[in-house]
Amino acid sequence: MLKHGILGLLNYGDMSGYEIREIFKDSLNYFWTAQTSQIYRELEALEKNAWIKRRAVEQDGKPNKNICSITDEGRKELLRWLSEPGVDMDMRSPTLMKTFFMGELPISNSLNFFKELNKEYRSLLNNLQAADHSIDSYQEMIPDKRNALFWQMTADFGKRYMQMYLDWSESCIHILENMEGEQ
Repeated sequence: MLKHGILGLLNYGDMSGYEIREIFKDSLNYFWTAQTSQIYRELEALEKNAWIKRRAVEQDGKPNKNICSITDEGRKELLRWLSEPGVDMDMRSPTLMKTFFMGELPISNSLNFFKELNKEYRSLLNNLQAADHSIDSYQEMIPDKRNALFWQMTADFGKRYMQMYLDWSESCIHILENMEGEQ
């Protein structure tokens, strides 16, 4: 999946590995995390598949910079992947796994767990709400402004998803506070 994310970014224009990492951090990272090493490793694989090509750009007083470009074959692969039918309903969640077994802990520990989750969810929701600024900035860099509509749809999903997590964690806190009061 990471390879397709990188192909998608390069489809907007040529970029260095550093630029890919920075744009990834400002956009895709909200729903697909990747370490810098993973991105560079994937760039190697994409080049081996002939889906991207790299060219070195000399820099004064700095190491050469490699600029990556999507190839025609890479664009075909991106479009093939985008056209695949089916929906991924992967529901793996370490948080839900922990929640399922949380009954083994004292209520106070579980309550602290959900309060921490709530803080994290609130912070993530605030970050997602700031994504609109990034979308506006990156929209200016691409020729087809229509793409930003789909970026906005993705950010909207993230906000709604995070709001659901926030509501859920608040509900769990309420339930546990009531249980704690009954003890």
